[in-house]
Amino acid sequence: MIAFLSGKIQLKTEKYIILETNGIGYKVFVSKKTFSKIPEKDKLIKIFTSLYLRDERVELYGFLTGKELELFEVLKEISGVGPKSSLVLASFGSLEKLEQAIEKADEDFFKEIKGIGKKKMQKIALEITGKIKELGRVNKKRNEPLEALKVLGFPLKRAEEALSKVPKEIENSEERVKQALKILSNS
Repeated sequence: MIAFLSGKIQLKTEKYIILETNGIGYKVFVSKKTFSKIPEKDKLIKIFTSLYLRDERVELYGFLTGKELELFEVLKEISGVGPKSSLVLASFGSLEKLEQAIEKADEDFFKEIKGIGKKKMQKIALEITGKIKELGRVNKKRNEPLEALKVLGFPLKRAEEALSKVPKEIENSEERVKQALKILSNS
């Protein structure tokens, strides 16, 4: 699995980018939300990715934030909702916005989204409600160590870098903060 790519933008279209990493160009499909925030050609970026394998197709989907990637991952697991529809849905707002639209059965929200009809919306609502709530709890738990480091006076970027170096197996927030502090003290 390719978790993220860092490299230079070689081509930027509305549907995908070509990202050069170590002399290899990766075609990465992006949402409108991600596209609008991606810099122009020859700029360095880091993009979180999801690999999609189906029959003879191998596709990479990219996002600038981990939250958008996680939402995409949840959406593409719903039967009948492929990666293209998931990409569109993931770019349409936050977890909270999507959850509210689903809870209220807000047909107007889903009418704005191309390719999502009433039946598909109902299917998504049925399958995703519990998953979104769980994902929201996971995101909140993941943010606790970052918030603690910010309160301790560390700049956001340094705190994020330190936490990214903490092994993923360490899930306890307090232990993640301790490990990040060790990393920060050594740098």
